[in-house]
Amino acid sequence: MLTTENETSINEITKIKNGTIVTPAGFKAGGLHSGVKRKRKDLGIVTCDTPAKAAAVYTLNVIQAAPLKITKESLAQEGKIQAVVVNSGNANACTGKQGEDDAYTMRKVTANKFSIPEHYVAIASTGIIGLEMPMEKIISGIEQLAPEATTKSAENFNEAILTTDVVTKSTCYATMINGKKVTMAGAAKGSGMIKPNMATMLAFITTDAVIESDMLQLALKEVTDKTFNCITVDGDTSTNDMVLVLASEKANNEPLSPSHPEWNTFVELLKTTCEDLAKMIAKDGEGATKLIEVEVNGAFNDSEAVQVAKSVVGSSLVKTAVYGSDANWGRIIAAVGYSGATVHPDKIDAAIGPIQLLKNSQPVHYSEEEATEYLQTDVVKITIDLHVGSGFGKAWGCDLTYDYVRINASYRS
Repeated sequence: MLTTENETSINEITKIKNGTIVTPAGFKAGGLHSGVKRKRKDLGIVTCDTPAKAAAVYTLNVIQAAPLKITKESLAQEGKIQAVVVNSGNANACTGKQGEDDAYTMRKVTANKFSIPEHYVAIASTGIIGLEMPMEKIISGIEQLAPEATTKSAENFNEAILTTDVVTKSTCYATMINGKKVTMAGAAKGSGMIKPNMATMLAFITTDAVIESDMLQLALKEVTDKTFNCITVDGDTSTNDMVLVLASEKANNEPLSPSHPEWNTFVELLKTTCEDLAKMIAKDGEGATKLIEVEVNGAFNDSEAVQVAKSVVGSSLVKTAVYGSDANWGRIIAAVGYSGATVHPDKIDAAIGPIQLLKNSQPVHYSEEEATEYLQTDVVKITIDLHVGSGFGKAWGCDLTYDYVRINASYRS
């Protein structure tokens, strides 16, 4: 976490049970079926009453879809966004000049629809790579979008951005900054092509905090490294990933920056929101039945702790063992060994849930029946202590099942 000399505590952060992406002041959302997909909603929008301060991070894949280029251009002008239009069912990736023209058209039509400058519009797409956009359907759909500040309209947006996801993903929290209530909410999609360093995932976060775009970018970069960059489903990294944060600045707190006495509270609010969404994405991996959380203690530093956690949670052999409820700790320690982090081979402790498996790299007697029973739960936690230093880190993923192969073998069918 970013720290300042005059900050030693974090204010209480409270989950808003029924909060949505429109709970922070100033935001509206909506979603509908435009015809890109056969039946399900496939076009969504989030708007702000005024140009919102904005920040974004993108996939590390060097091949990036046209919507990312256009959104980067929009943000580069003033660091403000007032409308985000998102389609699912077609990624508009690897579509050449036509794809760029289509993304620009989406931006222009949205800007005209809501009477805002084009560079106040962000574009995001997700779905099949390499297909031209059905622009007549997209344009008609944009013209029909009517965002509202209601729970139903937020749910429509959440549904419209899904691809192979089984469930929608949203969360909302609030805290006090300068005696003012500051709210933050998020919605996301992601199920396959998920790897640390982003994934086939889109996340949209709204807040009413007062903060400049560059400060928002600073916080987002740090938080992304600890949340979205710590999830994996299948080891693939997509062409379309984006996390976009919008701040309406309607909470009336003093502008936030690292010198603000409650800066760490804001960073923790953002981290909590992003971690929720990241874990939901990991749990909803294609064909998944279990969320896997790997916690690493005693690493050389925090970076190496995360490195080890990613290695373990990304191991296909670990993932299949968890699916089979098999406490095969050999797969865990092997993933630790090839992680590239500093490791003393004779000092490693490992546990699955409450069940100790290794102590100083030596097997510990445990009940196979108890281990199997624990591994049949929805959330499986693997804890590792390297006894090298004080580094700490986490990563999240899911089990690897027969259904993952079935879903991806027929993705275009």
